[in-house]
Amino acid sequence: MKNEHSKVNRRDFLRTVGVSGLSLGFASKAMADANEPNAPAKEQQTGLPQLPMRKFGNTGQDVSALSLGAIQLVDSQVVLTSSLKWGMTYWDTAYGYTNGNSELCIGKFLEKNPDARKKLFIATKASGARSIDDVESRLQESLKRMNTDYVDVLYGVHGLNNISQLKDELRPWAEDAKKKGLIKYFGFSTHSNMAQNLYAASKLGWVDAILTTYNFRLTKDAGMQKAIDACHKAGIALTAMKTQKSVTVSTDEDKKLIEHFAAKGFSEGQAKIKAVLEDERIAAATVGMNSVSLINENVAAVLDKTKLSQQDKIVLEQYAKDTCSGYCAGCAHICGEAVPQAPFVNDVMRSLMYHNSYGDKQLARQTFAGIPAEARAKLLKVDYSAAEARCPQRMPIGRLMAQAVDKLA
Repeated sequence: MKNEHSKVNRRDFLRTVGVSGLSLGFASKAMADANEPNAPAKEQQTGLPQLPMRKFGNTGQDVSALSLGAIQLVDSQVVLTSSLKWGMTYWDTAYGYTNGNSELCIGKFLEKNPDARKKLFIATKASGARSIDDVESRLQESLKRMNTDYVDVLYGVHGLNNISQLKDELRPWAEDAKKKGLIKYFGFSTHSNMAQNLYAASKLGWVDAILTTYNFRLTKDAGMQKAIDACHKAGIALTAMKTQKSVTVSTDEDKKLIEHFAAKGFSEGQAKIKAVLEDERIAAATVGMNSVSLINENVAAVLDKTKLSQQDKIVLEQYAKDTCSGYCAGCAHICGEAVPQAPFVNDVMRSLMYHNSYGDKQLARQTFAGIPAEARAKLLKVDYSAAEARCPQRMPIGRLMAQAVDKLA
C-alpha cells in the first residue's frame, strides 16, 4: 500500500489545476503519476507533487525542468509564490523585462521571503549591454533590484546574433565575477542564427549556459540538432525558450491541431512543452507565465509522464509545415545576406511575435524601439523580394515589415 503521507489530495489537485481549463483526464493522469513510487518528483511541505529536476549541463547543478519566464511580471507575487509550491525553482528574468519591474518583483518577494533564495536558481540577462562596463553596471543593478548577492546565471549577451558579439574580454570578466561570488555561471541568449551560435559556442570552452529558441518546429532541423548535440557533449547547459506560440482557431490547421490533442486530454500548448522536454539534452524549458492558471497548465504538462506518440509527432510536424509562413525560424543570416541594407529583419519579426502571438503589446513595442532609429526609418523603403525568395519559411517579409511599422512604430 502506498504511503499515506506521500499521497496528494486528488480533489485539491484538481481544484488547483482545473482552473486552467485542463481536462480531468489529463489532470488525473498527472495526479496518478505523481503518486507512483518511481516518480522523479518529490513532495515538499506544500503537499503538491514537485516538478522533476534535470542536470544543468556540467555545472553539477540541478534545475526544475520547467522554468518560470518572468518576461511579463510586474508585481505578481502570487505567481512567484505559486511557482514555488510546485517546485518551479528556476526563475528567468532580465534587466530590461517590463522596464526593470520583473527584477523588482523578484526583489520584493525575496525581501519578504529571504530564506527562499537558497532554493532558487535565478537567471538574468544584461539587456542592451554593448560593453564590459554595461554588463557590469547591469549586473550590479540587477542584484540590487532582486535583493540578492548573486545570480546563478548571467546571460552577458542578451539576444546574440553572431558569436563575434561574445567579445574576448568577456571571458576574464566572467571569471572575475565568479571569483567575487557575483555569478555562478555565464552564457548568452540567442533568438537568431541559433544553430551557428550554439555550434560555435561549443568550441570555445568557457561558455557555461545558453538560453536558446527551441521548439517543436526545430526538432527536425538538422543544423539545430547538430548544434545542440555539440553543446551537450561540451557540457553546456541548454535552456529552451520560445517553446510555444499561442494558437487561436483561425484556420483549419489550427482547428485540427487543437482537436487532435484535446481528444487525448491535453492542450496543444502542453504538447509543445512535451515535444521540447522529451529531448533529454535540454535542461529546462522556460515559459512566460504571468498567471496562476498558466502555471497550473504548464506544470500539469510536465508532471504528466505520457510520451508523445509517433502520430502526435507527425501531427506537430505537419502543422509546422502547413503554417511555416507565419513563423520566423530565426535564420537572420539569410535575410541579412539577401538584404544587407535591412539587418534587423529578425528583430522586427520577434517584435511582431510578441504582439501577435503573445499578446504583449508593451514588450512588442519595447523590442521594436530597441532597433536603431535609422534602421526603423528605412523599413518601408527596402525591397524585400530577394529575402522572400530565399526564406525557407516562405514568409511575406515585406508585408510583415509594413505591419510592424503600422502596429509598433
